Amino acid sequence: MSAAHPSWKLAPDVAAATQALVATGFGRLPTGRALFLRLPSDCGGAWLKALRGVVPITVASDLAEKALPQAAAIAFTWTGLQRMGLAPNALASFSAPFREGMLEENRLRRLGDRRGDVWLDTVVEGGPRWSGNTPPRQAEKNVRAYSVDLSEGKPETGTAVTGGVVHALLLIYSRNDEEADATCAAAVAVLEEHHVRVVHTQPLLLDVEQRSGISREHFGFADGLSQPQPYDRNGHVLKDGAPATEPHPVQGVPLGEFLMGYENGHQEIAPAPVVPGDVAGTEDQRPIKAGLPRHPEARGFFDFGRNGSYLVVRELAQNVAAFWRAMDTAAALIRENEPEAREVTSDWVAERVVGRDREGHLIRPGNRRQLTRDARPDNDYLFFDEDRHGFGCPLGSHVRRAHPRDSLAPTQSTKATLLKAANNHRILRRGRKYGPNCADLRVDDGASRGLLFMCLNTDIARQFEFIQQTWLLNSDFHTMFEETDPLIGPDGWMTIPEDPLRRRIHVETFVQFSGGEYFFLPSIPALNYLGQL
Repeated sequence: MSAAHPSWKLAPDVAAATQALVATGFGRLPTGRALFLRLPSDCGGAWLKALRGVVPITVASDLAEKALPQAAAIAFTWTGLQRMGLAPNALASFSAPFREGMLEENRLRRLGDRRGDVWLDTVVEGGPRWSGNTPPRQAEKNVRAYSVDLSEGKPETGTAVTGGVVHALLLIYSRNDEEADATCAAAVAVLEEHHVRVVHTQPLLLDVEQRSGISREHFGFADGLSQPQPYDRNGHVLKDGAPATEPHPVQGVPLGEFLMGYENGHQEIAPAPVVPGDVAGTEDQRPIKAGLPRHPEARGFFDFGRNGSYLVVRELAQNVAAFWRAMDTAAALIRENEPEAREVTSDWVAERVVGRDREGHLIRPGNRRQLTRDARPDNDYLFFDEDRHGFGCPLGSHVRRAHPRDSLAPTQSTKATLLKAANNHRILRRGRKYGPNCADLRVDDGASRGLLFMCLNTDIARQFEFIQQTWLLNSDFHTMFEETDPLIGPDGWMTIPEDPLRRRIHVETFVQFSGGEYFFLPSIPALNYLGQL
């Protein structure tokens, strides 16, 4: 049995400089709004300064007040920072994935969205609806951009350098719809004064059940249960009021995996962008006024990234009725071929596709359950000793692919090494569902619903993209053959190991990518600096 549900927070000096989204998903504020913004050319930062006067960006140090009535976060695409006037050498200091954007042709292939000139079935018809539209390699090859300008409802064709679609993302969290709408209206009024357009709005929902304390995604499963637990050897993370300097034995991940400027899983300081400290040969006072620290290694530059992170955003549409109809069909076929398999129901099959039961418990051999001391599902469970062959949680299930823990270890002696290696690819999830809950899981009511997937990481390629490409969409993952993730992957097959035989079920495309981009979530001093541009 694991300890009580862990709590962690940033040390006071770090918290005062960090957006609160890093430390919390604002679970006490169930209603949310995602406002996707398009900036005018050469807009500078006056609009940001004005917006923060109406919608204050929540600082991690504010979390000491447990009853926050409202919260907000803001992040920017590379083209957004360019339009605000960030210096060229500062723009060049960001990581390659962020500069290139999610719709760069090689990233499209890596993420399973596009092959050649064809959008895959895991993308909504016609391609994604929005992006940051930052494909520099496409520009070099003079091929078209793949994003859609929602304000006009048609593709932007011709040269790939189209000026962008989404340049910033404003996240608002409130206690109810009325308060969320009022805050959005105040924000939009200020934005319009500065000619900033809201090109896409997505209402967000986190409905926590009072009895169980869990929230469910639209397929009906408990969500957001397994998260990494940051630690820092220099005491920048606190757990239960004391410095968390040593890793949790299962979920421990260095702070630098989620926050720039701190030690990451490779015992290196997570790289961060910089801004110049002089303009035309004289010292620039803006970084100093903003509170940016001088970079310890790059002489003449200020550390623009410290206490910031990269925010990956993917809008994922869910076809709930198709999912449950497929589960009905698979269960019926199994019972038809095995009349004695009375335990095989639609829920039984769905649980093995996900890897958890609907209450959030990892599937174990014999359907055993184990709770923590605070009656939550035990997420410190390791696979190698109890379920090495996937007789409980199938090897190719969604949760086992997304975080294999020690499952990939070839021998007993390598368990700890493989668990540590897996934890070097962790992400800090901050997503929420959008759209109405289903009245009937098997009836398509035509409503738009899904998940606005959001996660924080400091190395997009090694963390988010690795998980997507090497674990979720790898057709040869963990002794599987020509199978991908059964929940978010394309049509195909899934193996459910049994002793002595195995079962195979057919899965369809249940989740489709409808828009996404890589954003930079600045620190509070970095926001101050942007407001001076």
